[in-house]
Amino acid sequence: MDRRKLSIRICLLVVFIFLVNFLAGKFHWYSSLPWFDMFVHFLGGFWLGLGVIYLFPPKISSSSSILKILLGVLIIGLAWEFFEIFVDANFSKKIFDIKDTLSDLCFDLAGGLTATLYFFKRIGVNTENKV
Repeated sequence: MDRRKLSIRICLLVVFIFLVNFLAGKFHWYSSLPWFDMFVHFLGGFWLGLGVIYLFPPKISSSSSILKILLGVLIIGLAWEFFEIFVDANFSKKIFDIKDTLSDLCFDLAGGLTATLYFFKRIGVNTENKV
Protein backbone atom coordinates (compact mmCIF):
# COMPACT_ATOMS: atom_id res chain seq x y z
CA MET A 1 0.00 0.00 0.00
CA ASP A 2 1.26 3.43 -0.89
CA ARG A 3 0.56 5.32 2.37
CA ARG A 4 1.75 8.62 0.92
CA LYS A 5 -0.73 8.42 -1.96
CA LEU A 6 -3.51 7.47 0.45
CA SER A 7 -2.68 10.27 2.91
CA ILE A 8 -2.72 12.87 0.12
CA ARG A 9 -6.17 11.69 -0.98
CA ILE A 10 -7.45 11.76 2.61
CA CYS A 11 -6.18 15.32 3.11
CA LEU A 12 -7.69 16.54 -0.17
CA LEU A 13 -10.99 14.93 0.76
CA VAL A 14 -10.99 16.64 4.18
CA VAL A 15 -10.38 20.01 2.53
CA PHE A 16 -13.18 19.33 0.03
CA ILE A 17 -15.63 18.28 2.79
CA PHE A 18 -14.71 21.36 4.81
CA LEU A 19 -15.29 23.62 1.80
CA VAL A 20 -18.62 21.96 0.94
CA ASN A 21 -19.79 22.21 4.57
CA PHE A 22 -18.74 25.86 4.79
CA LEU A 23 -20.64 26.71 1.61
CA ALA A 24 -23.63 24.70 2.79
CA GLY A 25 -23.79 26.73 5.99
CA LYS A 26 -23.39 30.01 4.15
CA PHE A 27 -26.05 29.27 1.52
CA HIS A 28 -28.39 27.16 3.72
CA TRP A 29 -28.09 24.07 1.53
CA TYR A 30 -28.94 21.68 4.38
CA SER A 31 -32.42 23.17 4.66
CA SER A 32 -33.02 24.10 1.01
CA LEU A 33 -31.69 20.92 -0.64
CA PRO A 34 -33.28 17.84 0.97
CA TRP A 35 -30.67 15.45 -0.52
CA PHE A 36 -27.64 17.47 0.56
CA ASP A 37 -27.30 15.83 3.99
CA MET A 38 -27.15 12.43 2.27
CA PHE A 39 -24.37 13.64 -0.03
CA VAL A 40 -22.33 14.94 2.89
CA HIS A 41 -22.81 11.71 4.85
CA PHE A 42 -21.65 9.77 1.80
CA LEU A 43 -18.52 11.94 1.62
CA GLY A 44 -18.00 11.49 5.35
CA GLY A 45 -18.31 7.73 5.03
CA PHE A 46 -15.84 7.78 2.14
CA TRP A 47 -13.41 9.76 4.28
CA LEU A 48 -13.93 7.41 7.24
CA GLY A 49 -13.38 4.38 5.03
CA LEU A 50 -10.06 5.75 3.79
CA GLY A 51 -9.13 6.72 7.34
CA VAL A 52 -9.82 3.23 8.67
CA ILE A 53 -7.76 1.79 5.82
CA TYR A 54 -4.92 4.19 6.64
CA LEU A 55 -4.95 3.33 10.36
CA PHE A 56 -5.51 -0.41 9.93
CA PRO A 57 -4.11 -1.35 6.52
CA PRO A 58 -5.53 -4.59 5.13
CA LYS A 59 -2.98 -7.26 4.28
CA ILE A 60 -5.03 -8.73 1.43
CA SER A 61 -8.14 -7.74 -0.47
CA SER A 62 -10.80 -10.08 0.86
CA SER A 63 -14.37 -9.98 2.03
CA SER A 64 -13.21 -10.07 5.66
CA SER A 65 -11.05 -6.99 5.04
CA ILE A 66 -14.04 -5.18 3.53
CA LEU A 67 -16.23 -6.14 6.50
CA LYS A 68 -13.61 -4.92 8.99
CA ILE A 69 -13.38 -1.56 7.23
CA LEU A 70 -17.17 -1.23 7.11
CA LEU A 71 -17.40 -2.16 10.78
CA GLY A 72 -14.96 0.66 11.58
CA VAL A 73 -17.05 3.10 9.53
CA LEU A 74 -20.24 1.88 11.26
CA ILE A 75 -18.79 2.26 14.77
CA ILE A 76 -17.63 5.82 14.09
CA GLY A 77 -20.91 6.64 12.32
CA LEU A 78 -22.91 5.33 15.28
CA ALA A 79 -20.79 7.35 17.69
CA TRP A 80 -21.45 10.47 15.60
CA GLU A 81 -25.19 9.79 15.53
CA PHE A 82 -25.30 9.36 19.33
CA PHE A 83 -23.41 12.65 19.66
CA GLU A 84 -25.88 14.31 17.28
CA ILE A 85 -28.85 12.93 19.21
CA PHE A 86 -27.36 14.20 22.49
CA VAL A 87 -26.70 17.68 21.08
CA ASP A 88 -30.14 17.89 19.47
CA ALA A 89 -31.92 16.80 22.66
CA ASN A 90 -29.98 19.08 25.00
CA PHE A 91 -29.22 22.19 23.00
CA SER A 92 -31.37 22.55 19.91
CA LYS A 93 -34.48 20.77 21.23
CA LYS A 94 -34.98 19.00 17.90
CA ILE A 95 -37.07 15.85 18.00
CA PHE A 96 -35.27 12.55 17.37
CA ASP A 97 -35.90 11.25 13.85
CA ILE A 98 -35.11 7.56 13.40
CA LYS A 99 -35.45 7.77 9.60
CA ASP A 100 -32.83 10.51 9.44
CA THR A 101 -30.46 8.55 11.68
CA LEU A 102 -30.84 5.35 9.66
CA SER A 103 -30.43 7.27 6.41
CA ASP A 104 -27.26 8.90 7.74
CA LEU A 105 -25.81 5.52 8.72
CA CYS A 106 -26.71 3.98 5.36
CA PHE A 107 -24.98 6.78 3.48
CA ASP A 108 -21.96 6.53 5.82
CA LEU A 109 -21.73 2.84 4.99
CA ALA A 110 -22.25 3.45 1.26
CA GLY A 111 -19.39 5.95 1.33
CA GLY A 112 -17.25 3.52 3.31
CA LEU A 113 -17.93 0.70 0.85
CA THR A 114 -17.14 2.97 -2.09
CA ALA A 115 -13.87 4.02 -0.40
CA THR A 116 -12.97 0.38 0.19
CA LEU A 117 -13.63 -0.59 -3.42
CA TYR A 118 -11.77 2.52 -4.60
CA PHE A 119 -8.80 1.62 -2.42
CA PHE A 120 -8.57 -1.97 -3.65
CA LYS A 121 -8.97 -0.88 -7.27
CA ARG A 122 -6.79 2.28 -7.39
CA ILE A 123 -4.30 2.14 -4.53
CA GLY A 124 -4.26 -1.50 -3.51
CA VAL A 125 -2.44 -3.63 -1.01
CA ASN A 126 1.15 -4.73 -1.36
CA THR A 127 1.42 -7.93 -3.34
CA GLU A 128 5.08 -8.70 -2.85
CA ASN A 129 6.26 -12.14 -3.87
CA LYS A 130 8.08 -13.75 -0.97
CA VAL A 131 10.12 -16.71 -2.06
